[in-house]
Amino acid sequence: MGEESEIRKELGLVQIYTGNGKGKTTAALGLSLRASGRGLNVLFFQFLKPDAGYGEQTACSNIDNITVVSMGLDHFIGKKPKQEDIDMAHEALRRSEELISSGKYDIAVLDEAMNAVRLGLITSQELIDSLDKRPKNVEIVLTGRGLTPELEEYADLITEMKLIKHPMDKGIDARKGIEY
Repeated sequence: MGEESEIRKELGLVQIYTGNGKGKTTAALGLSLRASGRGLNVLFFQFLKPDAGYGEQTACSNIDNITVVSMGLDHFIGKKPKQEDIDMAHEALRRSEELISSGKYDIAVLDEAMNAVRLGLITSQELIDSLDKRPKNVEIVLTGRGLTPELEEYADLITEMKLIKHPMDKGIDARKGIEY
């Protein structure tokens, strides 16, 4: 119990995985797996993704100390979001805040939260205000494209995934188990 209890007492930082390259969610999943191996409880909260059997949803459902919650509608959000998309994102933000504040989790990944900001579904300030309410020991990981100056200032660690080359450029669709 010694090492795990010491980790839980540490100050929770805010990490952001952003950029146009592949690997943001994958990096957050890697951190979640590492944390679960150390006995930490992880909330993997997905904005903009329905509970539709994505590979990470299925895999994490088999790991006792990783909880996946997916709150998204079953369509792609275009340049002009529908009111239902905005409402869902605000409900997701409220629900993630509630779960993070529950005291059950050591780490909370808010997958695609940055995209929710980029698409205008929630604001940077709404996200920051929500995160400010968390217990101070909870580590936060935000993923998605669209780093804003406010979130850049707020974060303790930012990693940018840079796209060099992608199979989609050759017309290869997303592959089950690799991209989703």
